[in-house]
Amino acid sequence: MGAGTLPYYSLYELNHAALSPLRAAADATRLYFKNPLNPLSHTAFGRSVAATAELFERTTRRYAKPEFGITSTVVAGDQVTVNERVVWSRPFCNLLHFSKSASRAAANQPKLLIVAPISGHYATLLRGTVETMLPDHDVYITDWVDARMVPLSEGNFDLDDYIDYVISMLHFLGGGAHVMAVCQPSVPVLAAVALMEARGDAHLPATMTLMGGPIDTRINPTAVNTLAHNHDLDWFRHNVIMKVPFPHPGFMRDVYPGFLQISGFLGMNLDRHVEAHQSFFRHLIEGDGDSAEKHRDFYDEYLAVMDLTAEFYLQTVDTVFIKHALPEGTMTHRGEPVDPGAIRSVAMFTVEGENDDISGVGQTKAAHDLCTGIPPERKAHYMQPKVGHYGVFNGSRFRSEIAPRIADFIATFGGPGANGAGKKLNGAKAPRAGATAKPAPRQAKSGKKDRLQEIAGVGPKAEKLLNQAGIETFSHLAALKAADITRIEEELGFPGRIGRERWIAQAKALAKKAS
Repeated sequence: MGAGTLPYYSLYELNHAALSPLRAAADATRLYFKNPLNPLSHTAFGRSVAATAELFERTTRRYAKPEFGITSTVVAGDQVTVNERVVWSRPFCNLLHFSKSASRAAANQPKLLIVAPISGHYATLLRGTVETMLPDHDVYITDWVDARMVPLSEGNFDLDDYIDYVISMLHFLGGGAHVMAVCQPSVPVLAAVALMEARGDAHLPATMTLMGGPIDTRINPTAVNTLAHNHDLDWFRHNVIMKVPFPHPGFMRDVYPGFLQISGFLGMNLDRHVEAHQSFFRHLIEGDGDSAEKHRDFYDEYLAVMDLTAEFYLQTVDTVFIKHALPEGTMTHRGEPVDPGAIRSVAMFTVEGENDDISGVGQTKAAHDLCTGIPPERKAHYMQPKVGHYGVFNGSRFRSEIAPRIADFIATFGGPGANGAGKKLNGAKAPRAGATAKPAPRQAKSGKKDRLQEIAGVGPKAEKLLNQAGIETFSHLAALKAADITRIEEELGFPGRIGRERWIAQAKALAKKAS
């Protein structure tokens, strides 16, 4: 595809290079008018010039891949060091492990593989997801490589390769791990698990969590789904696929460029983004540093995008959005049928957002109708009110409402340890060999029973486990002593969580309100 004789991608690179001197001048201007030694920096005129210069520089720059930057977390009330390292590598993906420093509480945490989407943004968009899951899980995440940085000599990468990568990573982690697919990977992760189950693979995960994923895009189609439905594959091939220009390592590789993707992202909610930048300009002039910094942090992440290989993008569009191959029962992987009904031993949890404008409500839940081999008691679905697509895996409601439910599900159907260690007895952690399990305090038979899920952090599974331990009212939970809390946390398999999420304080407030 080209504009005249110059391909669009090359034209984009040329324009970016041509603006480099102007960006440098704008940055110098910003520094000059923000220098406290410059009298003009204290005037409305000086702040306006500095704000204009920064806005120009930020809207014309190419945003580099951000860092996760996670150096510590809290495990069972103790601050522990976190080290990020690559433990598995292929040309198009690195598997990152957020390993924790020596900690008895962290030693047997369940292994959690977070599969980030290949949809333009880097895996760092899930930084908040990783931070939230780290205290109670041994977290790994897929760090996909920008296609323009992969030489042609490394070969192609398509949806079948994606599925192979997921299976290989699950083999690396060992049987009994847990997998969480965020958005687009819901389809390949479900396919990978179905293939592993059909093959009798010993490295099956204990649970899979599918979040805001396009399992069946015929249900409540969004603007993204409609675009794919209204065009055939040739339209996408001729209009969005381009060759990587020189001097990138992936020179001449066919890709769906990141700059086209971010244009689409911005265009879907253009008014909101324009308003955000207007507010940013106003905050700079008013000296509202905190608000301005939040804007920088968000857009440093949001505007950092990578190229997708053409073969992966086109096969995904064709399989997921045009042919609906998975719900239609026609999806194959290298000629082998993908049958979600073959999944029997892996527990499944699906999550959706009420206001999701990328994957409509019901598209992820459709996995339950496809996975007919999973017993009903090993499947669960949760729809989070008042959140959009991003809120399904990040933000305050994810931390307080969604993540605890995922943790409950993992604890119930997998327990700590990557290979089935710490199996449950009636929903509680099995006592150590030679230990005498002390019963948790029992509820007085008053007939009253509170809805413990009103406590932020307590999901259906946690409420069930607390009830089994005899804790059925806010008052009873509020009255627990330190020794009781420690024992209950050990029995229920989530050390440190009661204190970290302030269950006791919340229970006291709710008990007082109810009295």
